[in-house]
Amino acid sequence: MVVPVALTVGAASPAQAAPSCTAGTGPYQKQAERFLGLKVDGRQSAADCRAIRAFQSKHGITPTAGYAGSVTWGAMDLMNKQKAAGRNPNAAGKCPTNKGRIACVDLTRQLSWIQDGKKLTYGPVPVRTGRDGNETRTGSKRIYQRTLNHWSTLYKVWMPYSQFFDGGIAFHSVTKSMWNPPGSRGCVNMRPGDAKAYWNLLKRGDDVFVYGRKPGT
Repeated sequence: MVVPVALTVGAASPAQAAPSCTAGTGPYQKQAERFLGLKVDGRQSAADCRAIRAFQSKHGITPTAGYAGSVTWGAMDLMNKQKAAGRNPNAAGKCPTNKGRIACVDLTRQLSWIQDGKKLTYGPVPVRTGRDGNETRTGSKRIYQRTLNHWSTLYKVWMPYSQFFDGGIAFHSVTKSMWNPPGSRGCVNMRPGDAKAYWNLLKRGDDVFVYGRKPGT
């Protein structure tokens, strides 16, 4: 399914005041402190709240109140796992290496990369895939349509660097954070630079392999 560029999940209306910074200690306080390089004591402070709130604001996590809850920690934990992939994202061999050039999408780690056989040619890069109820479908696919600046008639938005590989599901650029919950409506969202690189490296008929399961689906 195509995904709108703008998504207002739990966003406050212009008339609503921004939530105040919470003094409450969240269940993932220590993990958030460690991730953000703060003093790890498991107790919320004004500095902790400001840092957590800045992270939430950057990635569109609401309410943006500085509380270290499950959604906030989920984004941080995912970033840690993506970083751990390093330059060998296919270490487990889950993406086929016998098809030549192929774009791999790991839903579990929300990562994508392009490889040629066993050689990594681009990535890995963070992606934003389908939310619960609109999951990006797994399996072997092929790019069948490319449109440099696709217009979604369903969502009335532009989808730059669209490369469709499964019905209405495509790689394409968005301007929001790759860690913005809850996810797309099925497409594999990418940062503009990564989507452009995929556009230049892939062509119609190239293989795509999607596997794993997005956290929270």
